[in-house]
Amino acid sequence: MPKRPTIKLAPSILSADYIRLGEQIAEAAAAGADYLHVDVMDGHFVPNINFGPLLVEAVHSCTPLPLDVHLMVEGPERLIPWFVKAGAAIVTVHAEACRHLHRVVYQVKECGARAGVALNPATPLAAVEEVLADLDLVLVMSVNPGFPAQKFIPGAVGKLARLRQQLDEGGLAAELEVDGGISTETVPAVVRAGARVLVAGSAVFNRRESVAQAIGRLRHSVRAALGSGE
Repeated sequence: MPKRPTIKLAPSILSADYIRLGEQIAEAAAAGADYLHVDVMDGHFVPNINFGPLLVEAVHSCTPLPLDVHLMVEGPERLIPWFVKAGAAIVTVHAEACRHLHRVVYQVKECGARAGVALNPATPLAAVEEVLADLDLVLVMSVNPGFPAQKFIPGAVGKLARLRQQLDEGGLAAELEVDGGISTETVPAVVRAGARVLVAGSAVFNRRESVAQAIGRLRHSVRAALGSGE
């Protein structure tokens, strides 16, 4: 019988209550989150503007969780050293934002972080195939990036499945991550398609329930998807 895969949860602080950010990060860690996902937006690559290295440094100082920093920015090579120095364990850049993607991937590694590449919904897998063997993580966006609480794009499921097949057939170790519209309703499809890291924002940080309850419900959906639900 094949071994069930390990599924990691990466709560996204884009949806957190910034007044209670430290408290909510602590709640996520106590509830068993695996990573903390930090979206960085520059107002150019995406239409929103948010966190910089100082926020990442502050978050790093208050949690043992590895920081999964997602650079939704133009010219990420300018900023990578700053975010690694601030405490990023993983730095993910967008294939669409990099003229020399291989060089940028190795810049992340040389700075001391794990390297990831993200693909927007309309970007084909071909954009990442030539560096797939060099990656620690590959991120499939299941919404168009820039804003929290968007609706999941169903086409991401097939994309995840195709990428899972490429990784497995190539014996490649990159973690397959999905970000956008992840909830108890969409978890089963993405897990069965092969996602191994689930980024969840409003499904974790919301006013309906505690962070622990939200993470518990997501974990239950994962177990059910893998055939070990209650």
